[in-house]
Amino acid sequence: MSPPVAMHFQEPTTDNGVPAAKLAHLPHATSVPVKASAQPQTVEEMAGKWSSFKFAPIRESQVSRAMTRRYFADLDNYAESDIVIVGAGSCGLSAAYCLAKARPDLKIAIVEAGVAPGGGAWLGGQLFSAMVMRKPADAFLREVGVPYEDDGPSSNFVVVKHAALFTSTVLSKVLQFSNVKLFNATAVEDLITRPDGQGGIRIAGVVTNWTLVSMHHDDQSCMDPNTINAPIIISTTGHDGPFGAFCAKRLVSMGSLQALGGMRGLDMNRAEDAIVIRTREVAPGLIIGGMELSEVDGANRMGPTFGAMALSGVKAAEEALKVIDERKAACAKDMEAEGY
Repeated sequence: MSPPVAMHFQEPTTDNGVPAAKLAHLPHATSVPVKASAQPQTVEEMAGKWSSFKFAPIRESQVSRAMTRRYFADLDNYAESDIVIVGAGSCGLSAAYCLAKARPDLKIAIVEAGVAPGGGAWLGGQLFSAMVMRKPADAFLREVGVPYEDDGPSSNFVVVKHAALFTSTVLSKVLQFSNVKLFNATAVEDLITRPDGQGGIRIAGVVTNWTLVSMHHDDQSCMDPNTINAPIIISTTGHDGPFGAFCAKRLVSMGSLQALGGMRGLDMNRAEDAIVIRTREVAPGLIIGGMELSEVDGANRMGPTFGAMALSGVKAAEEALKVIDERKAACAKDMEAEGY
């Protein structure tokens, strides 16, 4: 992908007429809605004029209201979602990107326990920065516009110069979709279930709480959760850990899954293929992808290669689109039976 052509403009000067420090010459390709009638100021126009600089005046309550008004509107709007993605790592974000692009009519909520989305995909293995992806996962890099190094047709992998470049690019693209909301620092504590009419259960949403609250249930009095109803949950919470493999472990405790398969030893060739191939709906309304599948199926771990994470997200989105209408119809029947 070719880099954007640099825009040229006259170098700004300071108040004393001395040339200001050079600014990044970036194209103004992003449209920013502005309600005011005046033409918004550019960074170039501000450069070198800092001695008289002033922010627009504000009252502290305005800041509080600007945040809380929007957040509570989102809580209200996404209390009934079409798809909830649990975990905003590389698999969950890839799934969100594909779903939001394919179906802008779907309301997609992402619930991430960490403050910073991205899971373990901010760095490569052992804190090394480069991200390795085996071919043909380079197709997804081209899809989202992430540059990479390729040693040629004989090479079986490509390298992104820093894993953060991949993660930040996908995250940025996902958050720009109008039908996606990320609730980070929010943990899924349980699953909402309904009888499926055949003696089993169907997953119909998630039970949520602030992550800091979830971490202190043992030393505080009762702190009840919140909920999001949705006909499809995509769980991508990674392998077993404090918040890892949550939905898989919950299926075991509910009796819907006999036992966790347990992650096997590292074998990149077996692991990556298996994770992508086996990404699926493991219970009605619940799709599991990424390394959480290793705990369901007993798959091998893959180590510092990330192609399966991206393509498992792509397949999870595909699996969701196959059954979304059927699952939405089932949820509509629930609402009708409940008098809604």
